[in-house]
Amino acid sequence: MATGRKMETLGDLQRFKESMLANVDRLTPYEESRVRFGGLVGEAQERNREQAALTAAKQEASRKFAEALREAQRLATVLRFAIKEHFGPDSEKLVEFGLRPFRGKTRTKKEVPVPEAPAPAAPPAE
Repeated sequence: MATGRKMETLGDLQRFKESMLANVDRLTPYEESRVRFGGLVGEAQERNREQAALTAAKQEASRKFAEALREAQRLATVLRFAIKEHFGPDSEKLVEFGLRPFRGKTRTKKEVPVPEAPAPAAPPAE
């Protein structure tokens, strides 16, 4: 739908068109322009309706797209588990499906604590 400002302008133009139509007998010198103006206002109204319909269609298409993505993600999750079950969790074949095979836990070397150097002894007091 058109923005508030555009709708306000369209409403003003519609009222002006109706005022001109009510005084058509007094505006005969401007008849050609009045008819053209009326056609342009009508076209603007039609484009506004078209825009509103397209906006609604776009919103519906966006909703359907998001719904399809959600469903596809859910099914992909189920299929990933099924593929891991089928080939085994450590099969390298999983890489073809974008899954990481279980390759074991990597061990980190334990750090041997380094003893701290003893603090120098205080000189004996004399």
